[in-house]
Amino acid sequence: MVCSSCVPETKDAKTDKAWRTVLWIALAINAAMFVAEIVAGIASGSRALQADALDFLGDTANYAISLGVAGMALRWRSRAALVKGATILAFGAFVVVTTIAAAFGDGVPRAETMGIVGLLALIANGAVAAMLYRYRSGDANMRSVWICSRNDAIGNLAVLAAAAGVFGTGTQWPDLAVAAIMAALALTGGIQILRQASSELKPSAKRDQLRKITGSDTFVMK
Repeated sequence: MVCSSCVPETKDAKTDKAWRTVLWIALAINAAMFVAEIVAGIASGSRALQADALDFLGDTANYAISLGVAGMALRWRSRAALVKGATILAFGAFVVVTTIAAAFGDGVPRAETMGIVGLLALIANGAVAAMLYRYRSGDANMRSVWICSRNDAIGNLAVLAAAAGVFGTGTQWPDLAVAAIMAALALTGGIQILRQASSELKPSAKRDQLRKITGSDTFVMK
């Protein structure tokens, strides 16, 4: 949502502990920002803020899943990444539907609220993305967490641009345009996660099949 300098799969206790600590911090930040953005989004009438709030909620769930599988085998981490990828795709579809529905209305969101909350969200996601940067080349599960945070930070910049657009034009169209951009980010990130997770599961499936045939864990894969 991903360089040789990063740790893809490690059994090092210190690295595992650091990874889990980062996930706990990211979970807390995203949970707090979900509450802040959903309240502000509803109060201001901003579709972009509401969409971003749901994204924070989805990320909170994603980090919780990652904490549950961080110490497990690659097969289980990849399966968790499949679930997260599907969740992100669903989020993108949700934003598309709500944006289309809002296009038939004439309400104008409050640009000031959008700007203030959007800036807070950018700071929060920027901090999380910085913490996760070293893990961006890991397995599908680590990659998915990095992509989530990266896309969120980009989305926050778009929300700020929408706030300026709403303020300048006095219409809802900049807000709706940002919602559409966030949907595109979600759909693209979800597809990336599903592709890598699927590719990681194929070798695992082959190993399981050979294990059943040979009755042993010791064999050579070509």
